[in-house]
Amino acid sequence: MQSSLDISWWQLAIFMLVLLVPLVVNFRFSLGLTREISLAVVRMSLQLVLVGLYLQFLFELNNPVLNLMWLMVMLLVGTSAIISSTALPAKYLYLPVLSGLLLGLVPLLLLLLLALLRPEPVYNAQYLIPLAGMLLGNSLSGNIVALQRLFTAFRDKNDEYEGALALGASPAQASLPFVQSAMQQAFAPILASMATTGLVTLPGMMTGQILGGVDPITAIKYQLVILVAIFVMLSISVTASLYLGIRTSIEATGRVKVTFKTPKVKKQASRDKRA
Repeated sequence: MQSSLDISWWQLAIFMLVLLVPLVVNFRFSLGLTREISLAVVRMSLQLVLVGLYLQFLFELNNPVLNLMWLMVMLLVGTSAIISSTALPAKYLYLPVLSGLLLGLVPLLLLLLLALLRPEPVYNAQYLIPLAGMLLGNSLSGNIVALQRLFTAFRDKNDEYEGALALGASPAQASLPFVQSAMQQAFAPILASMATTGLVTLPGMMTGQILGGVDPITAIKYQLVILVAIFVMLSISVTASLYLGIRTSIEATGRVKVTFKTPKVKKQASRDKRA
C-alpha cells in the first residue's frame, strides 16, 4: 500500500482558490456572508497552522502536565463555544455544560488509553490530544441543539409547563417532556450518521488513515471505536448538561431564571452590494 503523499504549501495555496465558488454564490444571491466567510477561512487557516506547530512541539516534549493543561484549554474553549452559540447566559449554564463535557470525556479517555489502545506512555500526546479533540468536537453541536431546544420549549410552551406545576408536579417532572424532546433532537443527527456510515459516508478519521497508508481493516477498527466513543460522550455530556442546567436555572418554586432569545442574524446584503 502506498504511503501518505505530502502536499506542498504552493499546491495548498492554489487549491484554496476553490473558495471563490462560495464567494460567487454569496454575491450572486446577496447572502451578506462576505465578512463571515472571509473571517472563517482566515481564522481556520491561522488556527490550524498554529495548532499544527504547537502539536509538533507538544508531541516531541510529551510532558504529562502540559498535555493535561492543553486538555483543560480544549474543555474551556469548547464550553465557551457552546454557551456563545446558544445565546444563553453563562452565569447559569457554564458550569453545568463544563461538568457535562468533563463527565463524558474523562472516563472515555481513561478507558481508551488504559484498556484499549495502551500507548507508551499512557499520556502520550499523539493519542491523548487527537482523541480528546474528536470527542469534544463532535459533542459541541449536540449540546448546542439540546440546550436551545430545552429553553425554547420553556419559552414557547410556558403555559404547558406552568399548568403541570399547578397540578402539583415538581419542576423536574414538569420539565421532563422538554428534556426528552431536547435529547431526541440532539441524538438524531449522530444516529442518522451512524446508520449510514460505510454506505453513504466514509468518516474523516478512517479516510485520513487510509490516505496515510494504514490498512483499511485497521482503519475501520479505529473508526468503530471512535464512533461508539463519540455517541457515548454525547449521551453523557448532553444528559449531564441538561440535568445540571435545569438545577441551576430553575428555582425551587419552578420559576425559570433563563430566558432564551433567538440570536439575531446581521443583515449585510446591502453592504456587500456596495462593496
